[in-house]
Parts: sequence; C-alpha cells; structure tokens
Amino acid sequence: MASVLVVEDNPANMKLITLLLTKADHTVLSAVDAETGLILARAERPDLILMDIQLPGMDGLAATALLKKDPTTAAIPVIALTAMAMKEDQVKSEIAGCDAYIAKPLRHQEMYAAVDTLLAKAELRSEADPVAQPT
Repeated sequence: MASVLVVEDNPANMKLITLLLTKADHTVLSAVDAETGLILARAERPDLILMDIQLPGMDGLAATALLKKDPTTAAIPVIALTAMAMKEDQVKSEIAGCDAYIAKPLRHQEMYAAVDTLLAKAELRSEADPVAQPT
C-alpha cells in the first residue's frame, strides 16, 4: 500500500508501530533519531511520516519544521507521536507543520484512522496535482 517512515527512539514503540503498519500492508522505513529521519525522508520520499516529538538530539517538532520547509518533503503528511499528551504539545505540533497528533500509549484504531485519513487526503492531492506529491 503505502511507504511509511517511523521516527521513534523507543524500541518497544517502534516494534509495535512497525507491526501495526505491516499488518495493514504498509512498507515501513525506520529511524531512531531526527537526523536519520530527515535523511531517509529526503532520500526515500515516503507517503507518510510518524514522528515522535521527544527524540535524542533534535526533537521531532524541529525535524518536522525542516521537512515542511523543504520542497522535496513539504507535501509528506506527518503524524506527531507523544507520550506527553498536553494541549500545548498539540498546538506546538500544529505550528511545526504536523498534520495529525496521536498520544501514546498508541491505540491502534486511532493510529489506523489517522494514517488512513492522511493517506487518502494525500492521494486526492496527488491526483489533483501529480507534480506536488512525492513519487
């Protein structure tokens, strides 16, 4: 189905997210820090990114802001993931350019709904303007 980049430093969370995405027939790319995530996003141009907010080194919001400023990756939808489910984090994620926000612990129905919604929106944009979307 779709290629999804997961940027997550917690091995248990990475394993769970990867399992859920592969169960839904998505291809999963993974990175344990923002810097690696940025490199993979630019090189692979995934259909969607799940970005942990709290990462070692550069945080996920700073990485998302860089992705959204880069014409190569700006159109890729980003879902913010956080263990700190506070309203201010949700607002900060929107300001950084995240397209959705999911609190941990992950609830698989919520994750699937967000992934499906954003992939459908990206597909509609791609059909309307094929040049604007990653291939």
